[in-house]
Amino acid sequence: MKIADVTLTNFNGRKFKIHTYTLAKIGELRTPKHPLAIVIPGGSFDHLSKREGEPIALAFNNCGFNSVVMEYNLVQDEGEIYPDAALDVLATVQYYREHAQEYQIDPDKIVTIGFSAGGHVASIANYLATSVKYQTEYDFEQAEVLPNKTILGYPLIDIEKIGFKVPEDEESMVPEDRYLKDSSLGVTRETPATFIFHAWDDPMVLVTNTLEYIAALHEHQVPCEVHLFNQGGHGFSLARGDMVTKGREWQENPHAAHWFELAQEWLASEWGQ
Repeated sequence: MKIADVTLTNFNGRKFKIHTYTLAKIGELRTPKHPLAIVIPGGSFDHLSKREGEPIALAFNNCGFNSVVMEYNLVQDEGEIYPDAALDVLATVQYYREHAQEYQIDPDKIVTIGFSAGGHVASIANYLATSVKYQTEYDFEQAEVLPNKTILGYPLIDIEKIGFKVPEDEESMVPEDRYLKDSSLGVTRETPATFIFHAWDDPMVLVTNTLEYIAALHEHQVPCEVHLFNQGGHGFSLARGDMVTKGREWQENPHAAHWFELAQEWLASEWGQ
């Protein structure tokens, strides 16, 4: 495997980093092109969760994907989070489509995987990609930037549906545009087929976020698979024992850990494999 850091520029002229994990060429494979997983960690918009970055990328590598972890802009960075964070996603998709041969990927099998706040970034990116307003303003084509599938883990959808009060010093950073506050409002028939997993007892990002989003997907006839686990809290990542942080033993959850296998099965069914 080749691991590298790449600096990209989004459609607003802002630079950001991606960390690439590219599988080595192995002889004459029957299917030489890999699907691509674009991992978008959570972290409350003020940091990027390491548990939702490289471990996720490597897990997808182990299933035959090439992968990348994306560093989108945060509240302490210059400028506003939106639209830039979502434009980072679209620029990453475009970059890989343009360099598909170099990275040995199938440009029609690009999956975005967003966790928590990263789920908001991923779902807002899908909205921007299908919006004529943003296509015109930032000069991109939907076919260049829209991922083929999206996976959302305990995703923040509506910024107002969280289990805690937004800190006063961050209130001014919440976007005024309601379509950027609530990504379910931007769902259209063109939104990528989506897989969602969430814990019913999530105290941070309330499960009503997922319920709102799947209602929008259903309304617009977008294919979707959803798994609501009875327990899991928030931020369980792969829910494996080796991913548990000190004092948070609940993060190991063999039942919720099934999301990863279920997601692989879903992708295979979507791609007719």
